[in-house]
Amino acid sequence: MLAAGTGNGFGTTAWWGFSPALNLQAMGPPDADLLDDKSSTEHLKLSQNGIPELNILLVGSIDARHILKTMSQMHRQPQRKISFYILENNLEAVSRQLLFLNLALEPPDKMGLQEKSETLLELMGNTLLRNQTAAYLQEKAALFIRYITDSDFQLSNLPVLDFSALKFRERDQLEAIFQFWRNPDPQAFQIKQLWDLRLRQYLGTRYDSRRGVCDWDLTMKLHEHGAITINFHEFFHWRNTGVAFEMREATYDVPNKTLASRRLIRHKGEPIPARGYWGDITTGPYITFGIEAEDPTLLKTINGCPSKLRTRSCHAGDLFIHRMHRKSPCTMSPPYCMN
Repeated sequence: MLAAGTGNGFGTTAWWGFSPALNLQAMGPPDADLLDDKSSTEHLKLSQNGIPELNILLVGSIDARHILKTMSQMHRQPQRKISFYILENNLEAVSRQLLFLNLALEPPDKMGLQEKSETLLELMGNTLLRNQTAAYLQEKAALFIRYITDSDFQLSNLPVLDFSALKFRERDQLEAIFQFWRNPDPQAFQIKQLWDLRLRQYLGTRYDSRRGVCDWDLTMKLHEHGAITINFHEFFHWRNTGVAFEMREATYDVPNKTLASRRLIRHKGEPIPARGYWGDITTGPYITFGIEAEDPTLLKTINGCPSKLRTRSCHAGDLFIHRMHRKSPCTMSPPYCMN
């Protein structure tokens, strides 16, 4: 799915997927629905306690969306022990997936379901965060440093994750990423200037006509491919600022350091490491959780805007968080139109 013709708007570092989240257990052969529970698991190896094991390798899945949706719908399939193996070409993507998984597994007494949904969307797709979300990120960064540097602590506090395949060099790099997240200095990652620079480089002479360019890209590229729930106002706001999700009357002014990545750039002929934003500036993070929902009323639009308030947040909750805790989709009542 494209939102611009040249392709360089995707950047060199992917921060979100360009396809909806999938329940990987349901991605079987075409006649899988005709199989009973026994026949659908008979090809799987049994664990020591007799439960079938399923190993899934995810290469470049980027944002843990498939893991989260698969976890949220495990009650629909026969009981299985599932192991996910994650392979990424950059450790920033690994660190963000760790953050999202940890967020989804937060106990309900510490963070409510609606707050989890909103925090996930904010961390995943916003260049700027609320103060409380930034504080949560700093708190988790300090915790992740302990996970990476102290295996015993990690096994006792988050045993569902296994870092044993990481090399020592990769552990050091992850620790450096989390140290950067924990740094409270907003000047360490000047995302507003970096976003505008990327936008100017991408649009060139079209920069002053970016509203029209945005309208064309949304209508002819995203809507043509079925992403009709993305309305122009939110898409143009994201294109201009990098802020995709604003679900509360709050100030979004703290840089989202999880969107920073490092690369080598040439300065006076010499390659030097630099940290910046080299992600997508054309399509946006809406496709991951925002264009599919089991409740068809969530996708209903009136005059091009979602017919229910906080639709994006509920999409995310419908996909994983509400089901992970309640095994039922979230509901919205009464319906409101977003003007």
